[in-house]
Amino acid sequence: MSVTLHTTLGDIKIEVFCESVPRTAENFLALCASGYYDGCTFHRNIPGFLTQAGDPTGTGKGGSSATGLPIPLEIRAALRHHARGVVSMAHRGAKKKAAPGDPAAEAGAHSQFFITYAPQPNLDNNHTVFGKVISGLETLEDLERVPVDEKQRPLSPVTIKNVTIHANPMAH
Repeated sequence: MSVTLHTTLGDIKIEVFCESVPRTAENFLALCASGYYDGCTFHRNIPGFLTQAGDPTGTGKGGSSATGLPIPLEIRAALRHHARGVVSMAHRGAKKKAAPGDPAAEAGAHSQFFITYAPQPNLDNNHTVFGKVISGLETLEDLERVPVDEKQRPLSPVTIKNVTIHANPMAH
């Protein structure tokens, strides 16, 4: 399974690891299919580190999963932040003051995701890796070069226009 993010800079095709991280993949694909990401900007862009998108508010503080509940982390030893183009879910950390059993007590993903610009082993075991860029590395390079402000926000918005879902990752 793969998706193509059609951005204002070009296309980025991502292989989605449906078998390894089924809950995360299902959430991401449901959001893609519903048009949730259409119009979202890359609200965070840190050259040499990562770029982040998936928040319809564009602030980096919003977003919801397909179900409205946090998606539990699916950490897999074989899935690492070992290269450029690794795709992971961002998440809100667990709230220490939440009551036991409260969904806020667990760290979980919603809609925001990031793409690494370089290996980031410091992110291993803390974020669910759910895909990798398989085409569009030149678009990722262009994105990495977009000038940013002091809060790592692109000075010129880069937007996900829409998303195409492919059943076969090798399909065009």
